[in-house]
Amino acid sequence: MLKIDNLEAGYGKVQVLHGISIEVPKGKVVTLIGSNGAGKTTTMRAISGMIKPTAGEITLNGQRTDGMESYHIAKLGLAHSPEGRRVFATMSVTDNLLLGAFPRLTGSRPKGDVQGDLARAMDLFPRLKERRMQLAGTLSGGEQQMLAMARAVMLNPEVVLLDEPSMGLAPILVEEVFKIISNLKSQGVTMLLVEQFAAAALNVADYGYVLENGRISVHGPAERLKTDPAVKAAYLGGGH
Repeated sequence: MLKIDNLEAGYGKVQVLHGISIEVPKGKVVTLIGSNGAGKTTTMRAISGMIKPTAGEITLNGQRTDGMESYHIAKLGLAHSPEGRRVFATMSVTDNLLLGAFPRLTGSRPKGDVQGDLARAMDLFPRLKERRMQLAGTLSGGEQQMLAMARAVMLNPEVVLLDEPSMGLAPILVEEVFKIISNLKSQGVTMLLVEQFAAAALNVADYGYVLENGRISVHGPAERLKTDPAVKAAYLGGGH
């Protein structure tokens, strides 16, 4: 489904990723965990075309996407819910969601039942249904995060990238976000999840990778990583 081979990327002369390799099989949830500055968001940005890799390959359903513009990658079915939400503040909740389906509405992706998917998104995120005509910029932080996730799902994507969906949220909202991720998983949505709460991420994921200083230090089934002494010591203590 999504495969990253020996990916290198960074910003200007600063190299952040040093040859990482990740696989995200169809219908699975894979998580990428690591400390701040490890390169998690850089990985997501490279996959979605926000920055250009300097080496390595990225393939989506067997088609190379490294070096493509973001909008071309979206047309192939990759949706990115970015760190920091980035909703369209002056547009309504409904219009934000329809923008997520834009490639479907323009014919660059199979259209399917957009209105039906919009209704299902509202059911999956009931807070958004209550606020469907409200301007996105007036939503709470948790509601904006849900909107960013729902907007990504509206692409009817092959893969969803979720970058720090719990960032800045109260614990009760973090729990709600992870319930939604579990619900999406049960529907067969393929996801690559970057998350600061490693324990919650490993609980919902099938497989995990630990990123340290731009390199994969360990990877394996999520259940095994939860009991790995080094992973527990570094990422599953201190409230995580």
